[in-house]
Amino acid sequence: MKFADEVKNAVTPRAALLVIGVLALQLLFIASYVGALHHPKPRDVPFGVVAPGPAAAQTADRLGRLPGDPLDPRVVRDEAEARRQITDRKIDGALIVDPRGTTDTLLVASGGGAALANALTRITTDVEQNQRRTLRTVDVAPASPGDFNGLSAFYLVVGWCVGGYLCASIVAISAGSRPSNPQRAIIRLGVVALSGIAGGLGGALIVGPVLDALPGSILGLWGLGALVVFAVGAATLALQAVTGVVGIGLAVLLIVIAGNPSAGGAFPAPMLPDFWRAIGPGLPPGAGTWAARSIAYFRGNAVSGPAQVLAIWALIGTVITLVASAVRREKSMPA
Repeated sequence: MKFADEVKNAVTPRAALLVIGVLALQLLFIASYVGALHHPKPRDVPFGVVAPGPAAAQTADRLGRLPGDPLDPRVVRDEAEARRQITDRKIDGALIVDPRGTTDTLLVASGGGAALANALTRITTDVEQNQRRTLRTVDVAPASPGDFNGLSAFYLVVGWCVGGYLCASIVAISAGSRPSNPQRAIIRLGVVALSGIAGGLGGALIVGPVLDALPGSILGLWGLGALVVFAVGAATLALQAVTGVVGIGLAVLLIVIAGNPSAGGAFPAPMLPDFWRAIGPGLPPGAGTWAARSIAYFRGNAVSGPAQVLAIWALIGTVITLVASAVRREKSMPA
């Protein structure tokens, strides 16, 4: 048999298309991660300014005119209000100007991302030095000693996302690449939901009592984990129900290639390029990372928005999975 015939027998057209798809995902992975993370630079970071009288507006205006627009400053009434807004995750830091001396105070929250806290410290230190003033930094919501650079919440959510799409992929292809009827689709969604409950609890226990990496409510993290796993799993089942085995690759594209680098893990959203900053909050990894940090370090504040994002993914994924399986069953029934 000629070599060309051997190739045709060894690599079918379907396999060749899948290999091309894998190559495309590989290149997109490189482009997305390097594009998002190779040059982190803060831009329009929500930032509070506390100062007496006209000095507040003057300081905010000076900070707002910094080259590259790293800060989006706004005047805040007093230090207590600045602390409250940081805890509520409305701003990422604040400068408290002391009119009676030459040392001002910078409030940051490393629990929301150490890279951003460090960037704010560097920016304001340079500004203060130019004004011949000194700076002391106060961490309002510090990352725990076991949470290096505030990354544990991100890795936790990544693990939940991986569990969601792998579980959905396994149950979808174990007995054929497409759900043959609504009953099977319901069973598969139920398996993903049970996996979410187990994985959510396991993840919360690992990062909490076992490794002491994240503080915060175990129940809160458990609920978040269950929702993340089910949202990702339901979305994967929906993509697979509509496109077949290609849906698994689309799930990787959505969650791993687009979602992970835009999630604000290594670098919080204000340090990402515009495209990744825009899509991150609307994808499960970004919504989950924000919510996990809020539960761990910010008293559970600002969780409702990300929870709604995850719930929408879960709902849409469930509906599409059920509708696609019902439509396919109707088409397969004899007229």
